[in-house]
Amino acid sequence: MSTLAQAVLLCLVSAVCYAGAAIAQERVAATGRAYAAYAPLRRPGWWGAVVLTGLGSALHVVALAWGPLSLVQPLGALTIVFALPMAALFARRPVGRAGWRGALLATVGLAGLLSLTGPPRTESLAATERPVLAAVVLAFVVVVALGARRLRRPVVRGVALATAAGAAFGMASVFTKAVAEDWAAHQAVAALLPPLGVIALLASAGMLLSQASYRGAGLAAPLATVTVVNPVVAAAVGVLALGEGFRFGAAGGLLAGAAGLLAAAGVVSLTLQGPAGGAREVVVAAGPARAAGPAAAGSVAVPVPGARAHGRRPVPSRSGAGQS
Repeated sequence: MSTLAQAVLLCLVSAVCYAGAAIAQERVAATGRAYAAYAPLRRPGWWGAVVLTGLGSALHVVALAWGPLSLVQPLGALTIVFALPMAALFARRPVGRAGWRGALLATVGLAGLLSLTGPPRTESLAATERPVLAAVVLAFVVVVALGARRLRRPVVRGVALATAAGAAFGMASVFTKAVAEDWAAHQAVAALLPPLGVIALLASAGMLLSQASYRGAGLAAPLATVTVVNPVVAAAVGVLALGEGFRFGAAGGLLAGAAGLLAAAGVVSLTLQGPAGGAREVVVAAGPARAAGPAAAGSVAVPVPGARAHGRRPVPSRSGAGQS
């Protein structure tokens, strides 16, 4: 098996790991407390997601060492392709036609965009460019994450947080490729420590932000956003910093713009759909409410079509404890 074929195989297994991690994160977010939105350390499911993410990242690193950035990053779009049927099979989360349509548009648009990216001229970032790129992406992540806290709609907030997470993951992949090239060029270990620190910071930020993005937003919209933003950031770095361009000249640029709009339409479709899973819930209280916790003590979740999943108020029952 050639090195390129091994890189493709590793990308496929890595996408399955990322898909499993996303499903676990969404499950934890759907059943957790609001104050643990970023890092629910007491939840075993979250640690399982961390392990799967770490395994997927390790496979992704090896794939980046064996294959070009312009090939490895587009294959990350398979994450959402694997995640939706896995969620329907293992987590009993129906996706629905709108979810499949949005995911398909996002994946096809992303694949078209990145297939038009020309062959790379170089795979190494200049030493002077690395601090600038790291500072720009970190500033973008912080601004978007802080701005997302002001958004009231859970799905829109989730997409904003997922955008920040995708940017962090994408730049972490760029720096990972740069470190792999430096290692192959027999750079000193001390010279590798700063970019390794940047990778750890970006990967940690991406993990925490992606966990928060699933709370109230379902699986499809945040995952599609991360899947699109991650390789688009890497492709943008390839075009702006690594001398890559689009195939077929001006016509290729126009086609790439159309593919980008198609991917954006898929993400918007998933955002407007909202979290999948059928009827939403309202809380019917069966006893005295407590100040803390996602629901009142002794409450029962009753599915009611059209009811909002967030910002809900306990509705006193006509019979039960606490009634005079």
